[in-house]
Amino acid sequence: MFKLINKTLLLSAALAAGCFSASVIAQVNVDQLTQEGEKRADAGAAEQRRVEQIADQTVDLLNDYNTVSKVVDGLVTYNTLLQRQIDNQEAEKTALNESIKNVALIERQIIPLMTRMLDGLEAFIDLDTPFLLKERTERIARLRDMMERSDVSAAEKFRRVIEAYQIENDYGRTIEAYKDTVEVDGVKQEADFLRIGRVSLAYQTVGAGTTGAWDKDTGQYVKLDDAEFKNQVMHGIKVARKQVAPDLLIVPVAAPTEE
Repeated sequence: MFKLINKTLLLSAALAAGCFSASVIAQVNVDQLTQEGEKRADAGAAEQRRVEQIADQTVDLLNDYNTVSKVVDGLVTYNTLLQRQIDNQEAEKTALNESIKNVALIERQIIPLMTRMLDGLEAFIDLDTPFLLKERTERIARLRDMMERSDVSAAEKFRRVIEAYQIENDYGRTIEAYKDTVEVDGVKQEADFLRIGRVSLAYQTVGAGTTGAWDKDTGQYVKLDDAEFKNQVMHGIKVARKQVAPDLLIVPVAAPTEE
């Protein structure tokens, strides 16, 4: 009985020891698995952070790429536009060089033309009714002096010559009164002149002492003794000076000669 009990106790002790050993081993295995799981979890978290970091870097790189692409596209467009401007400037440069050549040619041709125009205008004034002779001849002299100046462009010279022609042309359709001197009986006297276009040129000495008119046929002034002519010339001078209202005038005009 005693031996049976001892065996029983030994068996119980052995079983208890086995269970304790198994429990310890199981606990060790759980701890190891837990630690391994934590390590794997930490590694997974680290890997996830790395993946997220790479993803963020990828997004940043993509944004940088898009930005650079837009800059490149803008530069390509700008370079294309700039090249067009350069091409246009080259074309304008070529056209300008051609224009300069043409201008030089025109200048060589226009200077003699303007000289001939002045010669013709001067001859016309010599043959024309002799009104404002000093003013008109001085204008021609100034133009001739200008032709020799290098600081005046050919275009400006031509403009001034055309302007002189226009002034002469306007004389034919205007009425004017001005003061000048006239020779009467060999004596120069102050007089008021009345010019009506190129149709009539009359004068009246100061004080209305003598009235006369230019005779194209004789090329000189002739006296007008008719009182009506004197009154009409006096009235015409007042009209030209806008001292009275415009009115119908009877002015001396040379009668055409019969051939």
